[in-house]
Amino acid sequence: MKTTAFRLTAAAGLLALSAGLAAAQTNTTTPAPSTTTNPDLTKNPENTGRASTATEATQDKNLKEWQVAKSAKIGLAQAIATAEAKAENNEKGKAIDADFEKADGKNPAHYAIKVVYPSGKLVEHGVNADTGELYKSENQPIERYFTRLKVSDFQNAKVSLKDAIALAEQKAAGGKAYEAEVEREGNAVEYEIKVALTDREQEVKVGPDGKVKND
Repeated sequence: MKTTAFRLTAAAGLLALSAGLAAAQTNTTTPAPSTTTNPDLTKNPENTGRASTATEATQDKNLKEWQVAKSAKIGLAQAIATAEAKAENNEKGKAIDADFEKADGKNPAHYAIKVVYPSGKLVEHGVNADTGELYKSENQPIERYFTRLKVSDFQNAKVSLKDAIALAEQKAAGGKAYEAEVEREGNAVEYEIKVALTDREQEVKVGPDGKVKND
C-alpha cells in the first residue's frame, strides 16, 4: 500500500511540474508585432494618395494660397496649356480664368482653369499643381462670366492669357503667377495676374496691347 501511494504521489508531482513549465513557456512567448499600421491603406492602395492629400491639407490650412502656390512644381502657364489642349467637340478653347486652390480632403493642390470654346461652352478643368495631370473637367454656366464679355472677345484677343502671365512674371521678377482673370477694356480684353513673391503677393495688369500697366 505504501509503495502504491508513493508512486501516485510521484506521478502527481511530475504532472504538476510539467504543467508549470508549460505555463512558464506560454507567459514568456511574445507575439510578433503587427506590420499593418493602417488596415484601410493596406487593403486599398488608392487610399495612400488620399491620406497624402489630407496631410498636405493639414499642413497648408494656415497658409495663404500664394504661400502654397509658390512651391508648386507646375507653373500656371503650363497648367493653362494643358487645359487648353483638352478639346471639346474637336474645338480648342481659350482660358479666361485660372485660380490656384490648396489641397483639401478630396482634391490635391491644383489649378482650376476655365476655358471657353468657340461654340460658347464653358468648362472648368482641374490640373494637378504637382504632376501637371488634368484630372477633372466640369461644365460651367456661361452666363456668370459673360455679363460684359463675349466669346468672340477671347477668340480675337491679340494677347493670350498665357502671354499675359509671362509678362506679369517678368514684371514681378522672381515671382510665380498663381491666379489670372480677364476683364473688359474698351472693345478688348485685359488681364489681371496675381504673382506670388518670396514674402508677399503682387497684382499685375496687362492691357489688350500686351503692355504692362503702371501700378
